[in-house]
Amino acid sequence: MKFAQQLVMTAALVLLAAAAMAQQPENILTESSGLNGEQPIDDIVEKRTVVEHRVLPYDHVREADIFWEKRIWRVIDVREKMNLPFAYPPRPLFQILLEGVLSGELTAYSVEDDEFKHPLDRSEVASKVSVVDTITIFDPDTYEEKYEVVRNDINPEDIKRYRIKEIWFFDEESSTMKVRILGIAPLYENKDDQGNVRFEQPLFWIYYPHARELLARERVFNEFNDASPMTWEDLFEMRFFSSYVYKASNVRDRRLQDYLTGIDLLLEGKKIEEEIFNFEQDLWSY
Repeated sequence: MKFAQQLVMTAALVLLAAAAMAQQPENILTESSGLNGEQPIDDIVEKRTVVEHRVLPYDHVREADIFWEKRIWRVIDVREKMNLPFAYPPRPLFQILLEGVLSGELTAYSVEDDEFKHPLDRSEVASKVSVVDTITIFDPDTYEEKYEVVRNDINPEDIKRYRIKEIWFFDEESSTMKVRILGIAPLYENKDDQGNVRFEQPLFWIYYPHARELLARERVFNEFNDASPMTWEDLFEMRFFSSYVYKASNVRDRRLQDYLTGIDLLLEGKKIEEEIFNFEQDLWSY
C-alpha cells in the first residue's frame, strides 16, 4: 500500500515538472543577453537611477534670515588626483557644458565680469572654442604651393582648470552655515607655436543653478563603488572636489595673486577658509 502511494506521488511530481518545463520559453533570456536582435547591455542590469534622477530645489531663504555671507572664488585643477573625473570618461565636464550651450539648453555669459549680465550667442561661443586658420601645403605631384583653411577645435583635455564662484552664508532660520555655487568658468591655456603657455583665460561663465538639471543627467565616475552612480550635480552639491581660494570679497576687489605669490598665496587661501569655519564655530561658543 505504501509502495503504491509513493509511486503515485512520484508520478505526480514528474507531471508537475513536465508542465513547468513546458511553460518555459525555448530560449532562456538573461538580463544581459542579446537574443532576438536586441543589443546586449554592458552591465548586469540596465542602470536607470541617473536617468530618473530628480533635482531637489534649493530651500527658500529669506533675505532677513541671512545673518552673514562671504563671496569666494575658487580654482579647481583637474590634474589633482581627486579632480581626475573632470577630465576623463564617461565625459569631461567641459564637453557637457559646451554641448549644453551649443544646443541651447544652457546660456553662456561673457567673461567681462562674473555677474552673469551679458549672455553670449551660440555663434560667439562657437568662435571661442574653435579657431579657423590658413595653412600652406604643397602638392606632391606639381610641387605647387596651396593654401587650405582648417578648423581647430579646443580639445577638452586642454581645459586644465575651472573657476568656481560661490557664496557662503549663515541661515538664521536653520542656524547652519550653507554654501551655494553661483557659476562655473572653464579656463583655456593659450599657447604659442612652441607649445608654451602664454596666458590662461576663461572662455565663458555658466550660471550653475540653471545647469543643475543638465548636470543631474550626466554620470560621473565614482572610484569607490561602480554600483553607486554619481552625477555631476551630486559631485558639486556634496563638494566632492579639491580646490583652492584665489579671491574673496574685499573692498579693492583684488585677487590674492595681485599681492601675494608662491606659498604665501596658498596659505592666505587656507586662512580665508579657516576664518569661515571659525566664524561658524564661534557662533556656538558657550
